[in-house]
Amino acid sequence: MLTCAAKRLLICLMLLCTVGVAQAQKIKELVSVGGVRSNQLLGYGIVVGLDGTGDQTTQTPFTTQSMMNMLQQLGVTLPAGTQLQLKNVAAVSITASLPAFSRVGQPIDVVVSSIGNAKSLRGGTLLMSPLKGADGRIYAMAQGNVIVAGAGASAAGSSTQVNQLAVGRIPDGATVEREVPGGVGDGTNIMLALNDADFSTANKLAQAINANLGSGTARALDARTIQVRAPQDPDARVAFMARMENLNITPEEVLPRVVINARTGSIVMNRAVTLEPCAISHGNLTVTISASNEVSQPKPVSGGTTAPVQNASVDVKAEKGGVVTVSRAVSLNEVARALNKIGATPQDLLAILQAMKAAGALKAELEVI
Repeated sequence: MLTCAAKRLLICLMLLCTVGVAQAQKIKELVSVGGVRSNQLLGYGIVVGLDGTGDQTTQTPFTTQSMMNMLQQLGVTLPAGTQLQLKNVAAVSITASLPAFSRVGQPIDVVVSSIGNAKSLRGGTLLMSPLKGADGRIYAMAQGNVIVAGAGASAAGSSTQVNQLAVGRIPDGATVEREVPGGVGDGTNIMLALNDADFSTANKLAQAINANLGSGTARALDARTIQVRAPQDPDARVAFMARMENLNITPEEVLPRVVINARTGSIVMNRAVTLEPCAISHGNLTVTISASNEVSQPKPVSGGTTAPVQNASVDVKAEKGGVVTVSRAVSLNEVARALNKIGATPQDLLAILQAMKAAGALKAELEVI
């Protein structure tokens, strides 16, 4: 029987892995097309209609200023010196991704995030807000009801919360107002960029295109970029791209890689990772710190004062660790079983993998994120 920690580790190892040899893939699964990209949009807005969970305006003056500016634009004049108490209003940042080939009137999703001290955006409505690109121009307008996936409750000073309440989404919450120029309609050549740079895969991709679409159509410029000659007529170019992106090639075997998230202890390996025979000694170190609070009471008529006293004790316990023999592992399942045999938690496994790499027992590239 595997322990819970071992099961979690096995799941982490399988997340980004496939079993077996490299299989044929379509070109569109391996590359991105030059000029076909999304653009990030950013905006500032106000969410209203909150149930008393908005910004505390004494600590977020920009929320009050934003509301006063909006009311003034709507023709509402406030007396000088008016202090607004806005418990149902929150200032938010708005982010969105403008897909390639977006057209005016097309809806896109937006993410709304509190930038003040609002407790929750649940039930709020985002007022019309412009979304700008890196050039400062407005590309979309956002407005709509905010959907928050989290839940929370509080009573008598106690509270509980599930997920994040200060961030929400508005599906189709923005409308495209300006199109981004560009695409694949201009010029005689199209640039393909491999998702993972590899000279062998780039060479195979160019050969596959030349074999199916004519000699000299494609040439690999480096390990990532392939230049493809395409028709200039838009209709013919679309048909050419549709045919090219569905061609099948077999990419080269991926390089062995282990990705370690040092913050969460998650470990992900691909199918190419192997282990050489080695011996590992692993033990646990437990540090226990305890504190007890007492009161020092002076004797009667001694003139002393009562004072609190804190006594602390520190105990370090090192458990014995036996030597575990790890056999040669050449498949993902064998690697998972060998690592589970060590009996270490994912956090301890970080140091073990680094030591195995240094000793030459781990045949993979370590990447810490």
